[in-house]
Amino acid sequence: MPHTTPVPPAPRAAAPLVPLSAASPRRGANAVLAALLLTACAPRVPAPATPGAPPAGGERERPATPTATGATTAPAMEGRLATGVRLDPVAAASPLGNFPLAILLTPDGRHALTLLSGWREQGLQVVDRATGRVTQTLLQPSAFLGLALSPDGRTIYASGGGRDVVYRYDWSAGTAQLRDSILLDPPAPETGRPRPFPARRYPAGLALSPDGATLYVAENLSDSLAVVDVAAGRVRQRLAMERYPYGVAVAPDGTVYASAWGGRTVSVFTPAGDGLSQPRRLTVGRHPSALLLSPDGSRLFVASGSTDRVAVVDTRSGTVLKELLEPPPAGPGEGTTPNALALSEDGARLFVAEADANAVAVFDLSATTAGVPGATGADTLVGRIPVGWYPTALAVRGDTLLVVNGKGSGSAPNPGLYGPPRPPMTTPSQYSLGQLHGSLITLPGGAAADRSTLAAWSARVAHANGWDRPVAHGRAGYPPFEHVIYIIKENRTYDQVLGDLAQADGDTSLVFFPRPVSPNHHALAERFGIFDRFFVNAEVSADGHNWSTAAYATDYVSKTVPSQYSGKGRPYDYEGTNRGYSHAVSGDDDVAEPANGYLWDLAQRAGITLRNYGEFVHPERADPDDAPPAYRGNKPFLMANTNPRFPGFDLTITDQHRADIWLEDLAGFVRAGQMPALQVIRLPNDHTAGVRAGMRTPRAFMADNDLALGRIIEGLSHSPFWKNTVVFVLEDDAQNGPDHVDAHRSVLLVISPYNRPGVLHRFTNTTDVIATIAEILGLGSLSQFDYYGRPLRDVFAATPDTTPFTALTPDVPLDEKNPSTGQGARDSERLELDYEDESDDDFFNLILWRAIKGDAPYPGARRAPALELRRGS
Repeated sequence: MPHTTPVPPAPRAAAPLVPLSAASPRRGANAVLAALLLTACAPRVPAPATPGAPPAGGERERPATPTATGATTAPAMEGRLATGVRLDPVAAASPLGNFPLAILLTPDGRHALTLLSGWREQGLQVVDRATGRVTQTLLQPSAFLGLALSPDGRTIYASGGGRDVVYRYDWSAGTAQLRDSILLDPPAPETGRPRPFPARRYPAGLALSPDGATLYVAENLSDSLAVVDVAAGRVRQRLAMERYPYGVAVAPDGTVYASAWGGRTVSVFTPAGDGLSQPRRLTVGRHPSALLLSPDGSRLFVASGSTDRVAVVDTRSGTVLKELLEPPPAGPGEGTTPNALALSEDGARLFVAEADANAVAVFDLSATTAGVPGATGADTLVGRIPVGWYPTALAVRGDTLLVVNGKGSGSAPNPGLYGPPRPPMTTPSQYSLGQLHGSLITLPGGAAADRSTLAAWSARVAHANGWDRPVAHGRAGYPPFEHVIYIIKENRTYDQVLGDLAQADGDTSLVFFPRPVSPNHHALAERFGIFDRFFVNAEVSADGHNWSTAAYATDYVSKTVPSQYSGKGRPYDYEGTNRGYSHAVSGDDDVAEPANGYLWDLAQRAGITLRNYGEFVHPERADPDDAPPAYRGNKPFLMANTNPRFPGFDLTITDQHRADIWLEDLAGFVRAGQMPALQVIRLPNDHTAGVRAGMRTPRAFMADNDLALGRIIEGLSHSPFWKNTVVFVLEDDAQNGPDHVDAHRSVLLVISPYNRPGVLHRFTNTTDVIATIAEILGLGSLSQFDYYGRPLRDVFAATPDTTPFTALTPDVPLDEKNPSTGQGARDSERLELDYEDESDDDFFNLILWRAIKGDAPYPGARRAPALELRRGS
């Protein structure tokens, strides 16, 4: 069992340099809890999936098998991820902790150091390369991306993320031991300790000067580079950069390069006195992240995740010599997500971790591009190596390639998250973000693989991603639809809502909102089709709204979400805003936005009509006393095509109000004789507010959401547009509940006169729905995920049944209120409900479970102490 040493959650010393002996007096108790946590929670990495042909579009899963109780057993996903692709790693993986983002090799090559930046745990891990075993896990209150080793190999520096510190460890005899931490901001005067969350600096990439005397820190949230005097343990200079600094690299001559994740430049700093000069900036492409310098410093390689390319910079001339392109073989040039880099020891071969292709791309460089006279390549992609889910870091030692996979081997069922009669949950791995078990693949000879080996591996990558499957886009096979209505809801699993449908694969013990609470969901599913194999691509709402509207989540979204959701001090920089600002107003590039944009961008490019209701909006008031506010789209095209009366996420507003507004617009469309081709509607109240005093009960929230959906379909089905309209209803993610098939399985409704009753055991996910919408409206594709998706052409009948739908009234008062006193009310006061998913989801769902299930045991309750431990004191 790995040895576990927790980093003290908060140092007490008033000076910037904080010794271990001055740690919080809670350290002893936390150490016991941390040891128990790591003993009970050692991550397990399943065996690699057996290679197999991916399904053709429209292929159905094996039918579920009825059990004696009338429930059905779930067929395996057969190696497929919720994103729709398969894993076929080239070698077995060793388990790591939750969502590792960095790797370093020790000077003797015997150990690998990785940095965990996950929801479940953050901190440093030490891996014995000979055995692949984790020998140490040193928990930190926060960590993010940055990891550096002193030139003498005796000191490790690790980003402290939301604590605005850099942790410093002594490295000796194969063991790391915390020495102290360096504060990037002055300590809080009242405690002499690091300031509490939220963070101001958020250290990301780290690098040391050649002599090891100076540490350079990319401060991700303050748009600056900090210059740290290592001996004094303090910041002696801070220089401005573009938005969201990410990586840092230092050349042998002391020149410092730092990328700006939210910009287009790399800042270049030269030594000047005791610090650095003001930067000059090199334009390298959109959203540069990972940096890599050649050994002599003459070449700088810069990854741009959202544009599937790597820029190669001649550092002497300051010009971009080459752009190495690595998109999928067809479709939009977006979706492989290059995010980490490594060079062969001779400098002639570049390795690129492709997070969303689950592969490592290999480029053989020319002498000009490599800056190496002996390089004989042509600067082309010569192959891909299949690895695990979401590779995030690379290292090369001799001819051995090491690959860190941030998400590991896939997700799993999570029936133990909130529901009996399952045994008590002993790990936090039932929650969607907690299931991201990282892994390490060590590939001897991989760095020197020949062309024939790479060709075979590349074929496996193409097969796993479905790139070798024939793709035919177009309207053929669809009914004569002219309008699409796309309704996005919040956070529910299939079992929570439809698990009581006996004809499909559900678990009745996990149902939160049965038929009396959600009669319209049940009736719509029974009339128009029950999709019991629908999976959301996302883990949570932050990436869920990107996946649901862009068919892709950028590396910024994927890498920051675990820290934001675990309360590590990051702002909610998603759904079109950064640090609370709308980009439709500021004009800045959105750090979270895919390069190819969103559904509404496709609509604009295709010249079709659009109307948006509540998605990617923010409230604006001309005067603080005015009510109600206007809701403005926070993307340029949305601003002109959003109903300003329709609210976004706001639990104080009923979904009945939202339905009223839409039905008023529908009446106007009927009078005008025309309706927008694409409508996006947000119905968020199935999120609920727990049992907060004075707020509606969870079942009242769900009943409100259910009735609003029923009224919208009723109104549409009585209109002249019913005959040529299709409605897609899905959840943005499935994080807030259990499911016995997979943590990503969720609710999908496809509603039109051409849909028929029955159970569809057909694998379908969020990006398949977007692919279907795009084909119906002739929009094109957004990313590799919808381009190579499985459109729903096969779910429609040849002839319509235009019988109108009649909305059903739930057996729950829509204004039913939570009690004003009691444990649930007190607990719910701790919830942040101004924005979706601001609160800790496990705690939120514990409250929800008790409100709905009463005294039934809650298996997830054991996670709370560990979560508090990881947050620090």
